Amino acid sequence: MSQTTRPDFFTRHDGSKTLPFSTEEYARRLTQLRSIMAEHDIPVVLLTSMHNVAYYSGFLYCAFGRPYGCVVTQEACTVVSANIDASQPWRRSVSECVIYTDWRRDNFWRALKPLIGQTTRLGIEFDHLTLSLHNALRTHLGEIELIDMATQTMHARMVKSDEEIALIREGARIADIGGEAIRDAIKVGTREIDVAMAARDAMELEIASSHPDAEQRDTWVWFQSGINTDGAHNPVTTRKLEHGDILSMNCFPMISGYYTALERTLFVGEPDKDSLAIWEANVEAHELGLSLIRPGTTCADICEQLNEFFDAKSLLQYRSFGYGHSFGVLSHYYGREAGLELREDIDTMLTSNMVVSMEPMLWVPQGTPGAGGYREHDILVVGDDRADNITGFGYGPNHNIVAV
Repeated sequence: MSQTTRPDFFTRHDGSKTLPFSTEEYARRLTQLRSIMAEHDIPVVLLTSMHNVAYYSGFLYCAFGRPYGCVVTQEACTVVSANIDASQPWRRSVSECVIYTDWRRDNFWRALKPLIGQTTRLGIEFDHLTLSLHNALRTHLGEIELIDMATQTMHARMVKSDEEIALIREGARIADIGGEAIRDAIKVGTREIDVAMAARDAMELEIASSHPDAEQRDTWVWFQSGINTDGAHNPVTTRKLEHGDILSMNCFPMISGYYTALERTLFVGEPDKDSLAIWEANVEAHELGLSLIRPGTTCADICEQLNEFFDAKSLLQYRSFGYGHSFGVLSHYYGREAGLELREDIDTMLTSNMVVSMEPMLWVPQGTPGAGGYREHDILVVGDDRADNITGFGYGPNHNIVAV
């Protein structure tokens, strides 16, 4: 093929479409987005984040330094993907896909331009479009008015459909399987990495069995011991478990981009009295928090009551982060529904079909009696008059002191 005949972009349909949700579910999401667009007089939206492209099209991209997008108008929804992925984005998206090549720099924008058209107003995600991509947008699309869609799309994602809740329930079930694999693997002298791999393998095997059409990707485990429990997101190491260690299990099965989690404090053998007292206090806070999650209350109200509890126990200074967050299309490297985090500065009211965690964590620094990180984590689906806890793995000293 000569240099002059290589296309900047093209379409190709190989195979058949496989989606994590029904076409009716994607139609619901797009109808909601188009209503927002019509209300604010936004003819075209360009989505560029992994979570929004996946939410509205079904395709979860792997950027690897290349830009991806999804253009939504009142008539169409089109993914723009890199040639390195061939027809896979089309197979995993609900509608059309345009493939751009990298024979020339900025072919991504050349593929976008006919989809966006001559609009004077374009919706984008202000929290995702980098400065370099913004400059390229201006070069190729001109000085059109840009309207932020990040907050409004986030609020749309915060309320889950029945199909989403069914998938999240499956994730919680599979996380419990990972937790059991961790308990079975805990032994003095075993490395953190060996315990983590046992849980990851157990969850991936269950996902492959129960959801054979789902993409098998991104399931992971953080299993921490001793000093490594101080941070909630500390990576797995080769540290060997010792008698008396505090442990933190974190199981994250990922089904088609949907995040769920199981997080628990455990001990290798009996904890000392200071550690046991802090652990029991955090469990008490966890149970209080579970009772507070219900429709009609706000994230800030929940946070305030838990702060008062810890303050009365003289433990508030050890609180590590917010008390919980939303679930959905998110992961440790993409996505977040920041408007539904249980923090002092979030006034969002809980409503039916929101899904949130309760996960109090205390970090007691080294050199202090009871040193370590203590965290319990359950997932709750908010209903019309109560919340349903969908996490089954036990918590607290009665369940998670592992005999050695």
